[in-house]
Amino acid sequence: MKKNFADYSVPFLLGLLIFASNFLNTSLFNFGDRNFAVWFVLSVLCFACGWYINKSLGWQLGGKVVFAVIVAVTLISIVIIIFFNEYFGTFELLTENLILFSLRNIILGAMGIFGMSIQEVLSRESEALILREKVKILEETAVDSKKESALSLKEASLKAEKIINDAEANAKNTFLKKERIEQELKEFIQTERELIKRYEEIK
Repeated sequence: MKKNFADYSVPFLLGLLIFASNFLNTSLFNFGDRNFAVWFVLSVLCFACGWYINKSLGWQLGGKVVFAVIVAVTLISIVIIIFFNEYFGTFELLTENLILFSLRNIILGAMGIFGMSIQEVLSRESEALILREKVKILEETAVDSKKESALSLKEASLKAEKIINDAEANAKNTFLKKERIEQELKEFIQTERELIKRYEEIK
C-alpha cells in the first residue's frame, strides 16, 4: 500500500511542478529576476520525477501516466488562465498567451519523459552488461565442460583398454592352464598304462 502511494504520488508531484511553471514570468531568460534559475530547478525536478516514475512504474505504464499528467495539467492551466487572466497578465493576445503557457507545461512534461528515457537506457545497458557477463560465464562453463568431457572420454577409453587387456591376459592364462592340465593328464594316463602293462608282464 505504501509502495503504491509512493509510486503514484510522484506523478502528482510532477503535475504540481508543471502547474507551478504557470506562475513564472513569461520572460524566462531574464537573469535579473532569476526566472531562468527557477525554471532550471523545475526542469531538474521534473527530470528526477520522470526518472523515479520509470523506475517504479516501468516505461509503458509510466509513459501513459506522465502523458496523462501533462494533458491534465495543461487543460487545468488553460482553464485557470482563462478565468484569472488579470492575475496572469494576459489582457491581450489571449490565444498566444495560452499557447505560451501550454508550451511551458509541455516542455516541463517533456523533461519528465526525458528523465524516463535516460533511466530506461541506463537500465537496459545495465541489463545488457549483466547478460553479456552471463553469456561469458556460460561460454567459459561450456569450454570447461568440453574439456571435462574430453578428459572423461579419454579416461573411460583407457579404462576400457585396460579391462580388455586384462581380459585377454586372463583368457590366455586360462588357456595355458588348460593346456598344461591336459598335458599332465595325458602324461599321467600314459604313466598309468605303462605301470599296468608292466604289472601284467610281471604277473
